[in-house]
Amino acid sequence: MRKWQKIEDASVSSTGQMIEKTENPLLRLVMEIIQRDSQMHYRVQEFIADSIEHKAVSLTPDELVAVWGMIENHINLEKKTVEIAEQAIASLKGQQGMIVQEYLLNYLLEDEKKHNDLLKNLEDIKKGIYRSV
Repeated sequence: MRKWQKIEDASVSSTGQMIEKTENPLLRLVMEIIQRDSQMHYRVQEFIADSIEHKAVSLTPDELVAVWGMIENHINLEKKTVEIAEQAIASLKGQQGMIVQEYLLNYLLEDEKKHNDLLKNLEDIKKGIYRSV
Protein backbone atom coordinates (compact mmCIF):
# COMPACT_ATOMS: atom_id res chain seq x y z
CA MET A 1 0.00 0.00 0.00
CA ARG A 2 2.74 2.44 0.89
CA LYS A 3 4.47 1.90 -2.46
CA TRP A 4 1.19 2.44 -4.24
CA GLN A 5 0.60 5.63 -2.27
CA LYS A 6 3.90 7.01 -3.54
CA ILE A 7 2.68 6.45 -7.08
CA GLU A 8 -0.60 8.22 -6.29
CA ASP A 9 1.39 11.15 -4.87
CA ALA A 10 3.39 11.27 -8.09
CA SER A 11 0.15 11.24 -10.08
CA VAL A 12 -1.21 14.20 -8.08
CA SER A 13 2.02 16.08 -8.71
CA SER A 14 2.09 15.19 -12.40
CA THR A 15 -1.50 16.27 -13.01
CA GLY A 16 -0.83 19.48 -11.09
CA GLN A 17 2.07 20.26 -13.40
CA MET A 18 -0.10 19.68 -16.45
CA ILE A 19 -2.86 21.90 -15.03
CA GLU A 20 -0.30 24.68 -14.58
CA LYS A 21 1.06 24.18 -18.10
CA THR A 22 -2.21 24.46 -20.04
CA GLU A 23 -5.10 26.85 -20.26
CA ASN A 24 -7.20 24.40 -22.28
CA PRO A 25 -10.39 23.81 -20.26
CA LEU A 26 -10.83 20.18 -21.40
CA LEU A 27 -7.26 19.18 -20.58
CA ARG A 28 -7.47 20.97 -17.23
CA LEU A 29 -10.76 19.23 -16.41
CA VAL A 30 -9.38 15.78 -17.25
CA MET A 31 -6.27 16.41 -15.14
CA GLU A 32 -8.42 17.64 -12.23
CA ILE A 33 -10.56 14.49 -12.43
CA ILE A 34 -7.48 12.27 -12.37
CA GLN A 35 -5.92 14.32 -9.57
CA ARG A 36 -8.99 14.02 -7.34
CA ASP A 37 -9.28 10.30 -8.06
CA SER A 38 -5.61 9.85 -7.12
CA GLN A 39 -6.20 11.76 -3.89
CA MET A 40 -9.12 9.49 -3.06
CA HIS A 41 -7.10 6.39 -3.99
CA TYR A 42 -4.42 7.54 -1.56
CA ARG A 43 -7.04 7.93 1.16
CA VAL A 44 -8.47 4.45 0.52
CA GLN A 45 -4.96 2.96 0.53
CA GLU A 46 -4.27 4.70 3.83
CA PHE A 47 -7.45 3.22 5.28
CA ILE A 48 -6.44 -0.26 4.12
CA ALA A 49 -2.91 0.08 5.49
CA ASP A 50 -4.15 1.41 8.82
CA SER A 51 -6.65 -1.43 9.11
CA ILE A 52 -3.85 -3.93 8.58
CA GLU A 53 -1.15 -2.24 10.66
CA HIS A 54 -3.14 -0.77 13.54
CA LYS A 55 -6.80 -1.59 13.93
CA ALA A 56 -9.10 -3.88 12.02
CA VAL A 57 -12.19 -2.39 10.44
CA SER A 58 -15.42 -3.13 12.22
CA LEU A 59 -18.99 -2.75 11.10
CA THR A 60 -21.82 -4.03 13.26
CA PRO A 61 -25.21 -5.18 12.03
CA ASP A 62 -26.78 -2.30 13.97
CA GLU A 63 -24.55 0.25 12.23
CA LEU A 64 -25.49 -1.17 8.87
CA VAL A 65 -29.20 -1.41 9.62
CA ALA A 66 -29.23 2.22 10.76
CA VAL A 67 -28.37 3.42 7.25
CA TRP A 68 -29.42 0.55 4.99
CA GLY A 69 -32.64 2.21 3.85
CA MET A 70 -30.68 5.31 2.87
CA ILE A 71 -28.15 3.16 1.00
CA GLU A 72 -30.95 1.50 -0.95
CA ASN A 73 -32.42 4.91 -1.77
CA HIS A 74 -29.03 6.10 -2.97
CA ILE A 75 -28.66 2.98 -5.15
CA ASN A 76 -31.90 4.02 -6.84
CA LEU A 77 -30.55 7.56 -7.35
CA GLU A 78 -27.40 6.15 -8.93
CA LYS A 79 -29.49 3.94 -11.23
CA LYS A 80 -31.38 7.04 -12.39
CA THR A 81 -28.14 8.88 -13.11
CA VAL A 82 -26.94 5.91 -15.19
CA GLU A 83 -30.19 5.99 -17.17
CA ILE A 84 -29.89 9.74 -17.76
CA ALA A 85 -26.26 9.42 -18.86
CA GLU A 86 -27.17 6.60 -21.25
CA GLN A 87 -30.01 8.71 -22.70
CA ALA A 88 -27.70 11.72 -23.09
CA ILE A 89 -25.10 9.61 -24.90
CA ALA A 90 -27.76 8.12 -27.17
CA SER A 91 -29.04 11.59 -28.02
CA LEU A 92 -25.57 12.61 -29.23
CA LYS A 93 -25.02 9.57 -31.47
CA GLY A 94 -24.46 10.62 -35.05
CA GLN A 95 -24.21 14.31 -34.26
CA GLN A 96 -21.23 16.10 -35.76
CA GLY A 97 -18.87 17.98 -33.46
CA MET A 98 -19.99 16.32 -30.23
CA ILE A 99 -16.96 14.09 -29.63
CA VAL A 100 -15.84 15.99 -26.52
CA GLN A 101 -19.33 15.96 -25.03
CA GLU A 102 -19.66 12.25 -25.74
CA TYR A 103 -16.22 11.63 -24.21
CA LEU A 104 -17.23 13.43 -20.99
CA LEU A 105 -20.66 11.78 -20.86
CA ASN A 106 -19.02 8.36 -21.16
CA TYR A 107 -16.72 9.30 -18.27
CA LEU A 108 -19.74 10.32 -16.17
CA LEU A 109 -21.59 7.13 -17.08
CA GLU A 110 -18.68 4.93 -16.01
CA ASP A 111 -18.25 6.90 -12.79
CA GLU A 112 -21.96 6.58 -11.94
CA LYS A 113 -21.77 2.83 -12.63
CA LYS A 114 -18.78 2.67 -10.28
CA HIS A 115 -20.77 4.42 -7.54
CA ASN A 116 -23.64 2.02 -8.05
CA ASP A 117 -21.28 -0.97 -7.82
CA LEU A 118 -19.69 0.38 -4.63
CA LEU A 119 -23.09 0.61 -3.00
CA LYS A 120 -24.40 -2.69 -4.34
CA ASN A 121 -21.24 -4.46 -3.15
CA LEU A 122 -21.98 -3.28 0.38
CA GLU A 123 -24.72 -5.87 0.24
CA ASP A 124 -22.02 -8.58 0.15
CA ILE A 125 -20.59 -7.12 3.35
CA LYS A 126 -24.09 -7.04 4.83
CA LYS A 127 -24.64 -10.70 3.93
CA GLY A 128 -21.25 -11.62 5.41
CA ILE A 129 -22.04 -9.82 8.66
CA TYR A 130 -25.38 -11.52 9.07
CA ARG A 131 -23.94 -14.96 8.30
CA SER A 132 -21.39 -14.54 11.06
CA VAL A 133 -23.92 -13.32 13.65
